[in-house]
Amino acid sequence: MTKLPERLRLLRKERHMTQAETAQAMEMVYITYRRYETGEREPDASTLVRMADFYQVTLDYLVGRSEERS
Repeated sequence: MTKLPERLRLLRKERHMTQAETAQAMEMVYITYRRYETGEREPDASTLVRMADFYQVTLDYLVGRSEERS
């Protein structure tokens, strides 16, 4: 899932949000979100779904399997 950190960073910046704001909006711990965005940690399936829902994109786009967002 090497694309995931890039996509998370891109989507967050498009919303003009900080990592802390994004983590709070997704109801997760800041350090956990930061680790997903830096690639230090990979989310489980339910977290990936929550992220895709939050950013309103498909799971395939989020993890780099597609270039189409919806």
